[in-house]
Parts: sequence; structure tokens; C-alpha cells
Amino acid sequence: MTTILAFILMLGVLIFFHELGHFLAARSVGVRVERFYIGFNLFGLGIKKKIGHTEYGLGLFPLGGYVKMAGMVDESMDTTITGEPWEFQSKNTLQKIWIMSAGVIANLILAVVVFTAVTFADGVIENDPAPIVGALVPGYPAEGVGMQADDNITAINGHNITSWAELTALIHSVPDEIIEVTWERSGETFHSAIKTRATETWVKDEFKTVGLIGIEPKGVRRSVGIGEAVVSGFTTTRRWFVITYKSLGMIVTGKASLRDIGGPIMIAQLAGQSAQTGLASFLRLLAIISINLAFINILPIPALDGGQIAVVLIEAGLRRPLSVKVRMAIQQVGMMLLLTLMVVVIYNDIMRIFK
Repeated sequence: MTTILAFILMLGVLIFFHELGHFLAARSVGVRVERFYIGFNLFGLGIKKKIGHTEYGLGLFPLGGYVKMAGMVDESMDTTITGEPWEFQSKNTLQKIWIMSAGVIANLILAVVVFTAVTFADGVIENDPAPIVGALVPGYPAEGVGMQADDNITAINGHNITSWAELTALIHSVPDEIIEVTWERSGETFHSAIKTRATETWVKDEFKTVGLIGIEPKGVRRSVGIGEAVVSGFTTTRRWFVITYKSLGMIVTGKASLRDIGGPIMIAQLAGQSAQTGLASFLRLLAIISINLAFINILPIPALDGGQIAVVLIEAGLRRPLSVKVRMAIQQVGMMLLLTLMVVVIYNDIMRIFK
């Protein structure tokens, strides 16, 4: 039940902010919004109320949301364009781009606000420079050989260790290899051969394959002011946006597999786990997924916001609108691509469950 509720709450917040961005941008330039829905109102299962020109609705199927603007060919496949001044197609290029990019902007703003709030509330953790184990990652090699928190690592492969930086450099440099580790606990010395786990991780602005044994440094929590928290919010959002970009690049170049992509089931599992860990963990995951949602939507793929922007730019270059038939075809191709991707990620999710 925790997983289900956390999943619905997380998706609801992400979708609401994304669609609210489109809604507010459209209204800011005089485009009439005909429908504003959170969740899909399939088979009429949901609630709705019309206020002015807009029908507001809450669907019982939470995997999506929808803003229908007058005079725009979108997933509704509505081709009614009359040339009225309140229609999307009647606006200039910059206004159209503003409307279509506003969902992405809203998701990025949400991420900055969340990261800022969590940092301000929890402070930041500054790592102890000494090679002292602060915590162990469950299931990793260090836990398997009996290492514990507060153990002091003194040597790796016979090299004396005096700092966490030295320790990290040595372990990272030998992925999937056996190393000899020496550590102390309450005056007693321990030795063990540990095979590092080769892992793709983020190291200094790029993904690298490094060796890990599953230990974290000991840290000291420090409170921060609002200014430092805001800077951290922007910095963290930027870092996760770059990570998302690099991750997609790895899939495109073949360095990573489509099997690594997660779908709604994986998101639900992560949402449930983060909710059980605590509010801060749940909010951080929400911000990260919001950044992922922003990045995916800005890609120039038909049916996504980036695809709609691409159409607007093509029309600006041609100095005339594309025909309704062409726009319908572009939208249909985009819908097919999205459905195919959805099938792939759900298949990946199911395969993970049965592993």
C-alpha cells in the first residue's frame, strides 16, 4: 500500500507541475485551454468540472496528464482549426515555443525548489577526510567480509592508507579485481581479500567504470543558509540533468542497453522504498524523476514537447504552417514511438521482477 500511494503521489505531483506549466504559459499569451486533466479519464472513470472555457478533470488512471489547447493538433487528434485569435496556431513562433517548453521549465523549477528545500532542512554532509567507514552498502563485498561502520582502513594491497581520497583512488582503479584490504577495529587488525565490483558511476562530470566494495565515508552534517541552499538546488539540478543526458548518450552509442531503462513499475518500487526511508529521500527521488521527465520531453520526438517545438521551427523556416494532414501524420508517428517505448520499459520492469 505504501508503494502504491507513494507512486500515485509522486506521479500526480510531477504531472500536475508539468501540465500546469503548459496551462499557465498558454493563458499568459491568450490561448484558450479546453481541457486540463491529471490522470487519464478512460471509459469516463473520473471526475470533471467545467469552469469558463476549460474543463478540469481528475482521471482514475494516474499514468499521464493532458492539457488540450484550442487550435492545436496533439494526442487528441482534434483537427479543428478556425483561425480564431485564441487558438494556438494563431500565435507567433516565440509564443508557441514558450507554451510548448513551459512544461519542461516547470519540471526543472520543481527540481530546483525541492533540492533547495531538502538542503535547507537537512543541511549538507561534509565527508571526514580520514579513511574511516561511515556506512556499508547492503549486498556489496565489504559487507560480505564483515567490515563494519567506524572501521579504519589502513592498507590496500600493501599500500598504507592515510586518507579517504587515497582509498577511493586505489579501489576505483581496479574494477572487477581482487584486492587485499587491511583495517582496524578497537585495536584489532583484520585482513581480507575482496573482489571489487565493476560499476558504471558518475565521476567528475563523466561516467566511468570503477571498482567499488560498498563503503561510504564518515560524514558530519552541517546546517546551511537559504543562499547556499538555493545555489545547491541549482547545482544539483544541473548535475542530474547532465547525468540524464550522458545516460541517454550511453544508450545511443551502445555503452548501455535498453534493458537498463526503467518504467512505471520500477518508479513505483523506488517511490515505495524512498517513502519508507523518509520524506527527504522521497523528495530527492521526485526531483530526480522530474529532471528526467523534463529531459525526455524536450527531445525532438514527435508527440513530445520537443517534437512540437521542432514542428513550430519548421513552420517558421517555411514561413507557412504545415498542413493538418502532415501534422496528423507526425503526431501518429510520435504516438507509435511512445507506445513502443512504453512496451519496452514495462517489459524491462517485468523481467527485473522475475530475476
